[in-house]
Amino acid sequence: MTMLVYGDEDLPFIEIKDLTHVYHAGQANAHEALSRVSLTVEKGEFVAVLGENGCGKSTLAKHINALLLPSAGVCLVDGMDTADMTKIWDIRQKVGMVFQNPDNQIIASVVEEDVAFGPENLRVPRDEIKKRVDEALKAVDMERYRAFAPHLLSGGQKQRIAIAGALAMQTTCLVLDEPTAMLDPKGREEVLTTVRRLNREQGITVIYITHFMEEAAEADRVVVMDKGKIFAEGTPSEIFARVEDMKKLHLDVPMASALAWRLRKMGIELPEGIVQDEELVEALCQLK
Repeated sequence: MTMLVYGDEDLPFIEIKDLTHVYHAGQANAHEALSRVSLTVEKGEFVAVLGENGCGKSTLAKHINALLLPSAGVCLVDGMDTADMTKIWDIRQKVGMVFQNPDNQIIASVVEEDVAFGPENLRVPRDEIKKRVDEALKAVDMERYRAFAPHLLSGGQKQRIAIAGALAMQTTCLVLDEPTAMLDPKGREEVLTTVRRLNREQGITVIYITHFMEEAAEADRVVVMDKGKIFAEGTPSEIFARVEDMKKLHLDVPMASALAWRLRKMGIELPEGIVQDEELVEALCQLK
């Protein structure tokens, strides 16, 4: 049997094996939200998670941050078992969570004070806190708002402040649970652009739960959940080529994928795996 070593570079950053979670276990209203889920996420990977409401997406996310513990199975983060209470704060420092409602995540009356809240609670030295706050605000392009009151910011800006708060904890993984669901299109674009930049330029591992297929199309890999289990996983091109399967799960696909699928059904020869608008335009221009 191979021993798992904390921080081993050869291990996946997240390794979930046969994870089951039962709410209200042993009670009449017991509900199995996750059933023998297995999933790995490599360091620096951008994984989008899709599925209908109630499919287990948020429950899975909370296990990665050790907000929930397995009823059965195991969840490892950088080699650390989330069920090991001696490692819980190390795990939560490595994995930062951003939730749906930005107003529920901001507690201070000034932006830079909110970003500093986590490190202050860890008794990080003042000079180090200032450095972390400066770097985190720069990373999310919110430096000029450091002295603002959070209630004066837009929804997208508030979510970027929530992300900065996680970065100030020296997070190496962001788990975002429908972070743009309550935002307008401009706010959604601000958040996605920030997350994409952190992933590509700083190597932050991203698990991104969303109902917006165009957001999922930006990921390296897409995981589709149904009834507490993983239904499918693959690249965006592979997943969104399965239009009929997605429809059966009451899920959409990006507009370009849906249009290409309809055109193919009409007899127009287009390649499989079209996801982006630009790909569809290029394919149509190449038709004879």
